[in-house]
Amino acid sequence: MKVIECNNLSKSYGAKQVLDAISFSVEQGEFFGLVGMNGGGKSTMIKCMLDLVAINNGEIKLFGKSHRQVSSREKLSYLPDRFSPPPHLKGYDFLHYMLELQGQKTDEVRVAGILDALELDKVSMKASVSNLSKGMTQKLGLAACLLSDKALLMLDEPMSGLDPKARVLFKNELQNKKQQGASVFFSSHVLADVDELADRVAVLHDGELKYVGSSDGLKEKYKVETLEKAYMCCIS
Repeated sequence: MKVIECNNLSKSYGAKQVLDAISFSVEQGEFFGLVGMNGGGKSTMIKCMLDLVAINNGEIKLFGKSHRQVSSREKLSYLPDRFSPPPHLKGYDFLHYMLELQGQKTDEVRVAGILDALELDKVSMKASVSNLSKGMTQKLGLAACLLSDKALLMLDEPMSGLDPKARVLFKNELQNKKQQGASVFFSSHVLADVDELADRVAVLHDGELKYVGSSDGLKEKYKVETLEKAYMCCIS
């Protein structure tokens, strides 16, 4: 089953063509990594899929439904690239609120397990989120996504602001999600993470998808040893 289908997706802002006839799909259980330069349209693509930004042309389906239908997004959880929870909430309150919005009861044991897995300080979680560091705030957003138990996670630069240990811990949790059959669509500037996590990678450059396939396939195409080198060859 395809959890995401994009056909000839185009988006422009005035005279600037940000996305030009983008087509790809993501299968159930697949980890799909999107890479590209700053300002290259990665966040715009994700926002188009979530109907947060209107598209100019093309078709997008989530779980076989038009992305314009609210019900198409019932099975996904989204973390934006600049995650900023309401400052008046405490960390625990934010998690409880997000679960309530999704019609789920709070399982305190499971919440504690995710907090432990990401090493989110439980004392800090009792204080206002405005007191959290960037890394801790990012962990809070990731914890909310992981607790949602959605079939599809859409994560825009999910490891931004995380220290090396936190990155490892989060990647471990993603692997657990993979074993449970979840799909993940994520963008990242860290190609080593994409190489490690993604079943397939898409290279977005100058508004077009220059490559869609396995990271090994991209490395083989340009006869290089690393995804970083292959990416540079691909966009040259």
